[in-house]
Amino acid sequence: MTIRLYDTSARQIRDFTPLKPGCVSIYLCGATVQSAPHIGHIRSGLNFDIMRRWFEYRGYDVTFIRNVTDIDDKIIAKAAEQGRPWWSIGYENERAFNDGYTALGCLPPTYEPRATGHVTEMVEMMQGLIERGHAYEADGNVYFDVRSFPGYLELSRQELDNLQQPAGVGETGKRDPRDFAMWKSAKPGEPTWATPWGRGRPGWHLECSAMAHKYLGTAFDVHGGGLDLIFPHHENEIAQAKAYGDDFAQYWVHNAWVTMAGDKMSKSLGNSVLVSEMVKTWRPIVLRYYLGTPHYRSMIEYSEESLREAESAFARIEGFVQRVVEKAGVVEPSAEVPPAFAEAMDDDLGVPQALAIVHTTVRQGNSALAADDKEAAVARLAEVRAMLGILGLDPLHPHWAGEADRGEDLHGVVDSLVRLVLDQREAARARKDWATADAIRDQLNQSGLAIEDSPQGPRWSLGPR
Repeated sequence: MTIRLYDTSARQIRDFTPLKPGCVSIYLCGATVQSAPHIGHIRSGLNFDIMRRWFEYRGYDVTFIRNVTDIDDKIIAKAAEQGRPWWSIGYENERAFNDGYTALGCLPPTYEPRATGHVTEMVEMMQGLIERGHAYEADGNVYFDVRSFPGYLELSRQELDNLQQPAGVGETGKRDPRDFAMWKSAKPGEPTWATPWGRGRPGWHLECSAMAHKYLGTAFDVHGGGLDLIFPHHENEIAQAKAYGDDFAQYWVHNAWVTMAGDKMSKSLGNSVLVSEMVKTWRPIVLRYYLGTPHYRSMIEYSEESLREAESAFARIEGFVQRVVEKAGVVEPSAEVPPAFAEAMDDDLGVPQALAIVHTTVRQGNSALAADDKEAAVARLAEVRAMLGILGLDPLHPHWAGEADRGEDLHGVVDSLVRLVLDQREAARARKDWATADAIRDQLNQSGLAIEDSPQGPRWSLGPR
């Protein structure tokens, strides 16, 4: 058994070998909390939640760090625009992100550090880099000297001579326009902290290098984030950390975006779909299925049609689970997943291939139910629950129990009304009035109910919207 991951730095899939046997350390660039999360943000959390679950299934002890960037240019701009304290905006949106992660079933991180809680570590790192000749102070700013670090741009594979380094307002005194800011000097109306070089605030890239060092040490296994972070953020993280003396991340894993009309979903483009709004229309477990089951390196083109397809696909799984539970009671997950599922997951977290095994097992289970083979149906459900547990999609898990309970007060009333109509349909079938029976079924389908004829009689469930 060997887990293999696509390493962005190597541009190939590599066998995973942890630094410490039996343990895995993961650092994920988390939320920048200038506004509420859209589904593209939560996709990253879902992808690495599945990675974490798979490592744990394979017997590893996982330390998972997901940071919060609670101070940056965008948060400060939002505060000025709304006339609110910067920390108020940050905290409000941090809670919105955590609500989104929780709603979609992400396990909580081992630690979730905020950037503003680690200024001391940032100052220590800057001091060390200045002493080593990799950084310098100018006009109260502290910059990283990119020419001092020979490995700069190895992750993004750019040419230094052609580099266009993003720069912020007030970044004066640079020796080279390609140098990047680790610390920004104080400006009127902005939050500041004291440093040996005057008051100011952190640069974005420094935050993650310092927090990764504090919580995971000089070297750790996996650094994750979205494709858009490769440059400048991750490239600059590597430069700071390695110039400071850390070995830093051994594997770089990047998830693809959720797009709309071919563009990356983003707040700045105004094409984002907020998680808080989506969960009002779609069941969170369906959203998780939609966002978590494509391969993490594949783009997702957002559309309501594809969401409806995901809803229908998950309904087939959920329907099988419900039917076996009705027949045999709750079935515990099996201790091991099927070998083909494990093989797919070991191969760079091949969730689409693994999901195909889930659906195949569901079909086998439905065939067993049709043949009244209770033992085989129970065995298939045990396998299905084990696989769904890895994907965070087990509808019988306590996290999702609330979904089944929603509207439970009305279920009995609806069931009685539907039964009356189904009795009329059965009476039509008994007298061979197929036209009336079909018309009743079609009317129920149009009302959002799926009707299934089983050996035990007709049964109904909520159909796809």
